[in-house]
Amino acid sequence: MAPPTPRRIRIGIDTGGTFTDVVAFDEDSGELVTTKTPSTPSNPADGFMAGIDKVLGLMGLPAGHGDAISAVSHGTTVATNQLLEGKVDRLGFLTTGGYEAMLEIARQSVPDGYGNSYFWVKPDRIVPRHLVKGVGGRLDFTGAEVRPFDEDGARTAARWFRDQGINTLGVCFLHAYANPEHEERMRAVLAEEHPDAVVSLSSEVLREYREYERAMTTLVDAAVKPRLSAYVNNIKSRLAAYAGVSTGSTSDRPGVPFYVMKSNGGVLSADEVVHQPITTVLSGPAAGALGAALIAKVAGFDKVLTSDGGGTSTDVSVVIDGEPTLTTEGSVGAFPSKIPMIDVVTVGAGGGSIAWLSPEGTLKVGPQSAGADPGPLCYAKGGTEVTITDAHVFLGRIPPHLLGGEIPLDVEAARDGIERLASKLGLSPEACATGILEISAWNQANALRQVTVKRGLDVRDFTLTTFGGSGSLLLCRLVDVLGLPAVLVPPNPGNVSAFGLLTVDVKNDYVQTHVSLADALDPATVGGVLDTLTAQAAEALTKEGFPAAQHSFARTADLRYFGQAFEVRVGVPDGPVDAAALEEVARRFHAGHTALYGYDFAGDPSQQVEWVNLRVSGIGPIQRPEIQRVSTGSTNGGDGSAPAEKGRRQVCFDPAGGYVDTPVLWRPDLAPGTVVTGPAIIEEFGSTVPLHPGFTARIDAYLNIIVTREGEK
Repeated sequence: MAPPTPRRIRIGIDTGGTFTDVVAFDEDSGELVTTKTPSTPSNPADGFMAGIDKVLGLMGLPAGHGDAISAVSHGTTVATNQLLEGKVDRLGFLTTGGYEAMLEIARQSVPDGYGNSYFWVKPDRIVPRHLVKGVGGRLDFTGAEVRPFDEDGARTAARWFRDQGINTLGVCFLHAYANPEHEERMRAVLAEEHPDAVVSLSSEVLREYREYERAMTTLVDAAVKPRLSAYVNNIKSRLAAYAGVSTGSTSDRPGVPFYVMKSNGGVLSADEVVHQPITTVLSGPAAGALGAALIAKVAGFDKVLTSDGGGTSTDVSVVIDGEPTLTTEGSVGAFPSKIPMIDVVTVGAGGGSIAWLSPEGTLKVGPQSAGADPGPLCYAKGGTEVTITDAHVFLGRIPPHLLGGEIPLDVEAARDGIERLASKLGLSPEACATGILEISAWNQANALRQVTVKRGLDVRDFTLTTFGGSGSLLLCRLVDVLGLPAVLVPPNPGNVSAFGLLTVDVKNDYVQTHVSLADALDPATVGGVLDTLTAQAAEALTKEGFPAAQHSFARTADLRYFGQAFEVRVGVPDGPVDAAALEEVARRFHAGHTALYGYDFAGDPSQQVEWVNLRVSGIGPIQRPEIQRVSTGSTNGGDGSAPAEKGRRQVCFDPAGGYVDTPVLWRPDLAPGTVVTGPAIIEEFGSTVPLHPGFTARIDAYLNIIVTREGEK
């Protein structure tokens, strides 16, 4: 009898503040299994491995079958949390002599406008002035050497950092984007004089002009490199051991292929990502936006807003024609990071966000969070402050447990906390809890307006896709506040980010500043720069194991009208770069400028177009799971009859109306074609949809829930 064919299971794991989400995909049968396990903040790798063990068990593979894993893709918050929490160890900064105050000068930026300018104090720099050293030597903007590199001064600086015990360094020399030679010579000096140093060069992290942003991005890269590298290497070794292979094995199976999600919407192997840690700062939110984008596109929606609600925050983004919008003007906390990333706006409105009283006695919600430990009051783990989750459980909008009963919730603890807070406000407990959720809904609505209305888009043209453990709890209120036509809730919404990790390709980005007015642009020079970037991208894809036949490349350029400070990114046509190609890029720029700002100067010869940056993205394809269409059901509502109820519960949707007896439905039992009229509660393993009176939910052919105002389609 022939031995059974080994299974090939690809796993996506997204580590959040409260839960670690896991999706496993059998590449041969197409089977898709989802689950969750509690996160382990003290060591996220523990929750990671527990999630793998759990999902393999659900697929019928008990412990000891790690050899069935064909690959793992991971969305991590290690770099993000380090920056948000301000846990940046001592950094050193090396720059061109005479520019040591670059970080102090920074950019003019006053939070909340000029209204707070009298009271605002500039925050501490990521590197204090006494840890900045200048090195002699100078390049001009073309990369030509004006003054030679001062190797003696470089050695003195390197020894000083070594003697001070500063082992993490960022290097950003003036105009290194045009010529990396001086930075590379600085690294060689550091390797000799301070071999223990972890070094990031701006010419490798971000080869763009704008010295301050390039320096900050380089320093952020250096800051997160030690911690992210240790975390990734720990998981790599544990995965190898789980698969029955020792680290560094030379066998036919050297280990489990391990990819990490990048902020740009692609993944990269762990071996490479440790050299580019800055690229992971929005790892988790990027995966969620991509997963939701694919689900919504298959369901027939081309203009989509995504809302990923977790335990600490809610992340929102815009998706048009199946593609999330990208930006290079992002930041993480107080740190600007000028790298390609999915354009995500985060608001402190997650399940663990704390309700509190301002000094003026008004109710506020977030951005402080109770996190996973101690968590909300109802977790009964020592939490002392009321959270959004406590308000939901008190009002009956979520069940008295999480994960299908795996984690019981203490309803009485939530009630006691709500009553104490309500007494301080002079409100009924129901009004207080509803007020907490109303503030949270408006916080989320304002984030959604920020990615639409403030960017020239009409929010009423978009369908909202909600996911994450808490993402769908306020969807009915968001429909009313924003005037949305519909909301889509995918199956297993708590695992959409992990699912998204299985849908993305390997992707690497390369950029070269090339400033020139369009009239003076040489097509051959542009083509040469793009060819160089393409060759770099191809080399990286080959290292990742993709044959040349599978390589694909996306070419873009950043353009602006002469005198503008920021650019519009547009695609560069495939094929040779000639005069016709440059004209097509200009046409796309004018159209893109109109889409962003409502006007262009296409017909005004006095307004010159200026090229700024050239970019190439190299893409290596990964097999995606298929979203299966399900035939219309003939039972439990699929035939037009009322769906069977799991039970009933007292739920408060409006404090004026009090608690109402509400049917509770189990989502996995609802067939395509089922229509549910509110009030109702639709529950599943990792998420709940409270359907308010006046709303209708229907199950589509892909098992999505489509929620609309009653009477609307």
